[in-house]
Amino acid sequence: MTLKYFLTLSISLLIIPSFNAQITGKILDATDNYPLEYATAALFKQDDKSLVTGVITNNQGDFIINNVKNGRYYLEASFVGYASKTILNIEISKAKKQIDVGTILLTLGNALNEVEIRAQRTTMVHKIDRQVFDSKNFQASQGGTATDIIKNLPSVSVNSAGEISVRGSKGFAVLINGKPTQGDATAILAQLPSNALEKVELITAPSAKYDPEGKAGIINIITKKGATNGVFTQVNVRGGFPSIEPYNTQEPAQRYGIDATINKKTDLWNISFGSSYQRNDKTGRREGEVYIVNTNENKTTFLPSDGERSFDDVSYNARFNIDFTPNTTNEFSLGFFAGKHTVDRLADITYFDNHAVSPINSSNRLYTFTYYNHNLRTRKGDFALGSFDYNHTFKDDSKLATSILYEYTFLGGPTINDNVDTPDYNIIYQQEYNTNDNPLHGVRYNLDYQWKPFSFGTLETGYQFRILNHDGDFVYQRDGILVPEFSSNISLKRTIHAGYTQLTGEKNKWHYSAGLRLESMHRVYTEALQSNTTANTFNYDFLKLFPSASLQYDVNNKTTLKAAYSKRVERTTTLKMNSFAEREHSEVFEQGDNKLKPEFIDLVELGITKDFNNGQSVYATAYYRHVNNVINRVNTLAYESNGAVIDTILNRVYSNVGKSRDIGLELGTQFKATKNWTNFIGANIYNYAIDGAFVFEHRDGISRTYNVDSQSTIYSFNINSTYAFWKNASLQFNFNYTSSKNTAIGEDSEFYNPNLTFKKSFLNNSLTATLQWQNIDMGFLKSNEQRITTFKPNQFFTTTNYVYEVDMILLNLTYTINKSKNKSKFIESEFGKREF
Repeated sequence: MTLKYFLTLSISLLIIPSFNAQITGKILDATDNYPLEYATAALFKQDDKSLVTGVITNNQGDFIINNVKNGRYYLEASFVGYASKTILNIEISKAKKQIDVGTILLTLGNALNEVEIRAQRTTMVHKIDRQVFDSKNFQASQGGTATDIIKNLPSVSVNSAGEISVRGSKGFAVLINGKPTQGDATAILAQLPSNALEKVELITAPSAKYDPEGKAGIINIITKKGATNGVFTQVNVRGGFPSIEPYNTQEPAQRYGIDATINKKTDLWNISFGSSYQRNDKTGRREGEVYIVNTNENKTTFLPSDGERSFDDVSYNARFNIDFTPNTTNEFSLGFFAGKHTVDRLADITYFDNHAVSPINSSNRLYTFTYYNHNLRTRKGDFALGSFDYNHTFKDDSKLATSILYEYTFLGGPTINDNVDTPDYNIIYQQEYNTNDNPLHGVRYNLDYQWKPFSFGTLETGYQFRILNHDGDFVYQRDGILVPEFSSNISLKRTIHAGYTQLTGEKNKWHYSAGLRLESMHRVYTEALQSNTTANTFNYDFLKLFPSASLQYDVNNKTTLKAAYSKRVERTTTLKMNSFAEREHSEVFEQGDNKLKPEFIDLVELGITKDFNNGQSVYATAYYRHVNNVINRVNTLAYESNGAVIDTILNRVYSNVGKSRDIGLELGTQFKATKNWTNFIGANIYNYAIDGAFVFEHRDGISRTYNVDSQSTIYSFNINSTYAFWKNASLQFNFNYTSSKNTAIGEDSEFYNPNLTFKKSFLNNSLTATLQWQNIDMGFLKSNEQRITTFKPNQFFTTTNYVYEVDMILLNLTYTINKSKNKSKFIESEFGKREF
């Protein structure tokens, strides 16, 4: 007897259910045949219309109603934001003990389908554990990347560096079609073409079946797919008009790209091939001031600066995936991915009228000096990976899924830092060159099993194994001569074993889920100077439980209440642990902490959702998040080997700085102001506090301790407003805003981006043109501009204003050769993109 049947029999004997008949079926989205998880199937008596029972669907849209007595019934299928559908005349008798009502297709909203206005599709749908967003409703993202879609979601914000935050935190995990990834979230989303996305799921309090990585939760990217056999071919071309604002950059920005997808689907085979080439440059300037106080020598050094800060961003890749489904119980999938991604960050800065004054707070100058700093930082990534998946469905509808992925990534790229005279540029004061070649190998294996041994819930259990090997060879040269104290070799090996079990079900108006995940992590980090064969080793292990629970109560078919708890972890990248300094700018060294601990997070949230007719709704979610071992990038004074302060250089260090907590309220609504004018608005307001200390230990024994006590109230909002002129043309306005935010030792200023998009379809919707006006400024706003400030009394003060390109005009053309549904799905980098 197998373990599965033994457990099922044991539990069945304990609860001794009385079995009569069974009704099964499947609930899908009528537009794209996408399964509707947590949709409701309610069974009523046909004679008196009284409710008998109700169940919810699983992640495949399937439902099972057990223990149905003889009689005549009707079934009502419903889901939030969708029009309900009723199946009449279901008869249970001695001769009919097994009834399959088949596939039930639900339509978004209650409006008639004959009104072919795409902007009227419901933007957001609520589920018990997530919010689901229709990517097609964010027109400003057309031809861009997944980032352009994500930044429009409630509680999501993007700063001037393109870093994404969810509820104010950059720490979140990314899933691709439900599969975990281990790459850097921003890098992963920047690699995915937006036109390949179907839906985006925001899971703020994930259950135990998910990897606990990410203190802000999970973003699940669902790529386009369908159920129609045939060939799907789509080509997307994007081009940018010349920059309106040149910013005095050496070279104009280039923005263009092309991506294509070919998908062939039959009853047995689903073969997909895709390729993409994208160039997304960004121009701008950096305006900064740095004050460094040297109390030992009783002087202050001033470093005002101004100059170009631009990015050349080039990526290209090819993807291939093949699925084989020989029957209804087995599915095999094989996938490959290969690509290159290069980002050149140019910061050519003039440090003008630099001077030191003595004594402190005096205007008496010791010296004045002006020089030009050419700083080019290149980050390269070569990605190659493959995966194999197998899924099996048993006769009792239990399911077994297994997956294995292997990835090889080569990361590297030098930083060139030259100080020369200005304006003649003839005298070279100093040349610095540092590079790192750091290949990465990663393996992930999953085994998951799901079954329903009793009526009140579905049990899920699984095991996950992950191993990461990451080595780094760092070379630091000054004026062509190796600097041994900054040249190093590092190595990180991280092994994770995890197992989970989870129960999900519903009873009357209650929906519930509870789970427990046990995770064991073993981390070994070693580093050594290239001039020294002796390596220092730093071990970090933990064995922890990660519980989760969620509860939802349906007050009625329009109003729901929900509560959730989730425990999370945020693991650090290898480069944040490299304690050997790297020259980032003329005035900045950057380094990590070889003893860096992961962050551990506890999250609680309470919410309410109210739906109205035509897919309109409002919702509110209050949340509390507590984080131990908070990691921040903190500035401190730089020291020479003899312990003297370096007047013109700061150390930028990644370090654990204590604890933090967030108390916030998330609000959102989607509504129609008029028949053709739809709106989606999301807002987040929260109080963020950090309390602790930053301890910096220099290699030469110098130690500095900074107390951290910072608190502020922060808010952000995203507006998505669309007016449809007729069935194939619309105008959409987007506005993303984030207020100023406190950090461990400073503040980031407000940041906002207005965008306007006109979309028109031609040739029976085969050709779609999208004209975009991004980062609207018109010379009187401060769009796409952010000031970053850090300070420590009597030690230093820095303020840098990053001014990036505004009033960008782009044209995107998408041509679909035929109308077969796209069933393509591709794998993505899991390990390397996190380090990129």
